[in-house]
Amino acid sequence: MILSQRYVSFLLFMSIGMLGTSVYLVIQSNKARIAQSAEPRVVTARGDLANEETATIALFEQSSPSVVFITTLANIPVRRNFFGFSSEIRTVPQGSGSGFIWDHDGHIVTNYHVIAQAESAIIRTADGMEYAAELIGSAPDQDLAVLRIDAPIGTLTPLSLGSSNDLKVGQSTYAIGNPFGLDHTLTTGVISALDREMSSISGRTIFGVIQTDAAINPGNSGGPLLDSSGRLIGVNTAIESPSGAYAGIGFAVPVDTVNRIVPQLIRYGRAARPGLGIKLARPQLAAQFGVKGALIMGVLPQTAAASAGLQPMHRGPEGRLRLGDVIISLDEAPVNNGEDLIRLLDGRNLGDVVRLGVRRDGSERSVKIALHAID
Repeated sequence: MILSQRYVSFLLFMSIGMLGTSVYLVIQSNKARIAQSAEPRVVTARGDLANEETATIALFEQSSPSVVFITTLANIPVRRNFFGFSSEIRTVPQGSGSGFIWDHDGHIVTNYHVIAQAESAIIRTADGMEYAAELIGSAPDQDLAVLRIDAPIGTLTPLSLGSSNDLKVGQSTYAIGNPFGLDHTLTTGVISALDREMSSISGRTIFGVIQTDAAINPGNSGGPLLDSSGRLIGVNTAIESPSGAYAGIGFAVPVDTVNRIVPQLIRYGRAARPGLGIKLARPQLAAQFGVKGALIMGVLPQTAAASAGLQPMHRGPEGRLRLGDVIISLDEAPVNNGEDLIRLLDGRNLGDVVRLGVRRDGSERSVKIALHAID
């Protein structure tokens, strides 16, 4: 019985030993296999890029050299002692934004609000060169500004211009800019809506605004919105977001407005608004009289409106206010209120001749007026 127990113990010991050896061999084998799998894997060939990817890459490579990074600067006095500020001034960065090259003469287009509070600005082009910028002109009503840099001839590539009057909802859009200081960032999307309205920094309404879902963030302002051909269709100017960050709704000033305003800024330093030479009644007053149309409150002397004989509101012999002329159409387009008239005039140029439909004392007539500059 004792020998049998020793024999069993021996067998058990041998079994445990063999099991341990097997486990050890398995572990070593696994280590060798894991070590072998830690080597870099063979790269799988991806094949050709999709046509859409190739087109987007080509668009970015073609357009990004025309986009610039703008750093605005402010001058601050430097405190040197306990007795107040010294006369020494230090220039410090204030903000940043985007812009794009307009022509070979070094004109740069951006948003007015990008440079509104700046005392100077530095522009960095796609090749990494930095230039001091000169302010050429600004149009707060359209949130546009033109700067100029003195760059070597042949180093600047202007963007191609498109048109905004034939855009369609659903078209692809491409925004290039410098969100949060990250220069030359590309985002893509579609035109979400057209003919939006938004208030400029001056409080005046910008008409025909393009809405897009291409990501636009702080720092994108002033950068270009492009179509699938790489043509400029708008200037990214604002986002709709409670937090101030991207929320899927961005707005761009339409290129037709840009192409009308920028040449004026380059030539005159300001944008002259085309007008009739009249003052419109407040909406509340027009509503009080039950007027449908643009009620003329005043006619400026020595203007086309005065020459055409337009009459404003006035007091009759009995001392009561009497209605003058009410503009009910412009070039056959209906005018239901003063805002309609302003919107229709916004797309016109100085010197354009427009045909007004005018109602006075229940009778209607047609008047031709040449638009001139107004303040």
